[in-house]
Amino acid sequence: MTTDVDAFLREIALRLRPRIDELVNPLVASMRKEVPSVWDHEDLTDLATHSAYEHMDTVLQALEHGFSLSSIRAPQAAISFARRLAECGGQITELLRAYRIGHATALAMVRQEAALLTTDSKLRDAVTDTLIAGSFDYIDLTSEQVVTAFQQARDSRLQRRLIVVNEASRLIGTSLDIVRTAQELAEVGTSHLADFVTVDLLDAALSGESPPPAQDALAVRRVAQHSVFGDCPESVLPTGSTHSFARGSGPADALAAGRPLRHRITSADIPAWLALSEDQRRRIRDSGIHAMLLIPLWARGSPLGIAQFFRHRNAAPFDDDDLLLAQEITSRAAVYIDNARMYTQERATALALQRSLLPNRVSQRGAVETAARYLPSGARAGVGGDWYDVIPLSGARTALVIGDVVGRGLYAAATMGRLRTAVRTLADIDLMPDELLTHLDDVVIRLQHEEGQDMDGISATCLYAVYDPVTRMCSLASAGHPLPAVVLPTAEGRPTEPDFADAPIGPPLGLGGLPFETAQLELPEGSLLALFTDGLVESPDRDLDHGLAKLLDCLGQTDSSLEGACDQFVDDLLPSRPADDVALLLVRTHRLDANHVGTLELPSAPSAVSRARSYATDQLSAWNLDELAFSTELMVSELVTNAIRYGRDPIRLRLILQSTLTCEVADAASTSPHLRRARTFDEGGRGLFLVAQLAARWGTRYTRDGKVIWAEQPLPDSS
Repeated sequence: MTTDVDAFLREIALRLRPRIDELVNPLVASMRKEVPSVWDHEDLTDLATHSAYEHMDTVLQALEHGFSLSSIRAPQAAISFARRLAECGGQITELLRAYRIGHATALAMVRQEAALLTTDSKLRDAVTDTLIAGSFDYIDLTSEQVVTAFQQARDSRLQRRLIVVNEASRLIGTSLDIVRTAQELAEVGTSHLADFVTVDLLDAALSGESPPPAQDALAVRRVAQHSVFGDCPESVLPTGSTHSFARGSGPADALAAGRPLRHRITSADIPAWLALSEDQRRRIRDSGIHAMLLIPLWARGSPLGIAQFFRHRNAAPFDDDDLLLAQEITSRAAVYIDNARMYTQERATALALQRSLLPNRVSQRGAVETAARYLPSGARAGVGGDWYDVIPLSGARTALVIGDVVGRGLYAAATMGRLRTAVRTLADIDLMPDELLTHLDDVVIRLQHEEGQDMDGISATCLYAVYDPVTRMCSLASAGHPLPAVVLPTAEGRPTEPDFADAPIGPPLGLGGLPFETAQLELPEGSLLALFTDGLVESPDRDLDHGLAKLLDCLGQTDSSLEGACDQFVDDLLPSRPADDVALLLVRTHRLDANHVGTLELPSAPSAVSRARSYATDQLSAWNLDELAFSTELMVSELVTNAIRYGRDPIRLRLILQSTLTCEVADAASTSPHLRRARTFDEGGRGLFLVAQLAARWGTRYTRDGKVIWAEQPLPDSS
């Protein structure tokens, strides 16, 4: 009986082999019906057909030659089909289901052929039993082989996915720049997933605002795009352009819900929500785009924009694995973009605060000519606490200030503003530089205690200098700050070699208990000073000594234009993205003409008041300021009287004509009169009140030898 069965199976195989193409077609049709997902991929369709053909041919050959079906290996086409199915994101259940369907269909074909060849029911039953036993052995063996191939391909795919995700983590977010981060997302997307990628961000997200409420359209900006062809021929919008998605459209819904969207594109079915012109639709048709993924960019619970992935060169549509990979990459990029957005917003806020706390324009007075620059750092730390200031003082003098608060960001900028305000307040009471820094040191210590920080919590450096154009003397003191570079003119008019001022450098602000010293420099007219912070001369790739030497070289080549010199300093000393913020203040000194200063030494006697009034009247007449004679005569009378009554010898009257008319009375006493309101029948107490009413500004300046009471009046032409 066994011989009859083997012979009968051989006969069936010989009859079926010439008709193998006819047998494969219904087999493939059954698989197409029962496992339709396989036919979403064109290459899988070809592999499935070829695999079915080789399976049928292998089994028929075994039956023809009497081979055991339990010892035959799976055809190579079946192995390739399993691997490709795994690469396309197919499930192992789809593979096993295809095997079951192919097994059942092929077995039914052979049994049908056996029924046509014999009417012997016992032979048919024996053939059926033999076929069932052999086919199950064949299916068990080959399915095990193809499942192994499937798993290997799937593991390899998962490994590749992990590699892509890891590479995306490495390549995306390399800077805190929104546009650069979006471009990196587009480049990674075209390297591993799509043929063309675009990134559109909400205008509200770019400006740091919350997304707007429901509107008719969602405004976005194309910030990045990249193509496998390099120049993005598929693009219908240029980078930087704005467009909108209508409410209810695919992108708008995907962005609002935070869910991705897959879409198949045909030449007859280009989504209307793309809002394209006919020319743009033609370009999409010509490019061959057939598949699209819309992945919303969400971070920290807020929508940022949408990334669109397109395929045209890769014929396969986007599968579930592609979707998961795109979501993984995009979610990481969204966090990086949001980080860059928050950094940009914080940096812009800190920079705006920093610039608002610095002088809008440097005050130009007859005593000095100035130019200044502030440059924030290009590092991620953001703006710092560098500042400068030019403060007009009494007696035609000018205070020059430069400082640096340790730290970065909003806190450093706010602290800088507090210190700058404190310096202006202290400068207004005309303190000596060392005394001013002592008081400023107390301010920093008080800030440390108020903020609850230790001694290292707030620290700053500061250089304070006062230039007097009458005496050409510059008094300066440093609290841990680099000394200014100085170029002095010679008698022949040529500048000397640049050098740093010879003065002691005190401790930084915030340490407390240590003294500061004031140094005196005589500066001929036309002297040039460069006040700077350490960011100008020190960087990670250049030591301090080299930077200082280069600064002196630049200062020695400075031409007559201070604004041009500032630009030259920045170009020569700083990289395109400095590691630290920089403040630079260039100062050229001038001398006040001797004809604009009148000085009179007075005895401590009542008769000196009349002499002082006469001197003031004569001096104003020589300056053609007769309009100010009455008010000036009255102020001189009151100030000299106070000096005689309450002060000590020597007493000196000085009149200074510059942008204002300044009247100064100096004496050797350290006590200062106070403004008070006299009662109706009081005989005195009205002198300083009259001075305060007549003068635009008045005050007291203490010196090493006593005090100076001064009052300023605007000139007639400038009133």
